[in-house]
Amino acid sequence: MDAEHLVALCTVPNAEEGARIARSLVEERLAACVNIVDGLRSIYVWKGEVSDDREALLVIKTGRATLDALTSRIVALHPYETPEVIALPIAAGHAPYLAWIDESLARG
Repeated sequence: MDAEHLVALCTVPNAEEGARIARSLVEERLAACVNIVDGLRSIYVWKGEVSDDREALLVIKTGRATLDALTSRIVALHPYETPEVIALPIAAGHAPYLAWIDESLARG
């Protein structure tokens, strides 16, 4: 993945748990912004069985340079055994917004 800016997605059991994780990610400058989308319904296979659960979705604005640290922190904070953390490249965007993402993230 060569994109400098990313949107990472992570499902959580509920909005309150999502807010706890989101606040840590932003405070630790691993994410510039996290949107919490409540009311998600997820149908998936887990340990050989089909599950149907209510969840919330974290939409995380971050950068390539912070992705590994962000993933590690989510895994440490998350209540799920195998949390979802997937990242999609931002192919284009409003230049001032992308610059704000850069300014908001930790510098290594």
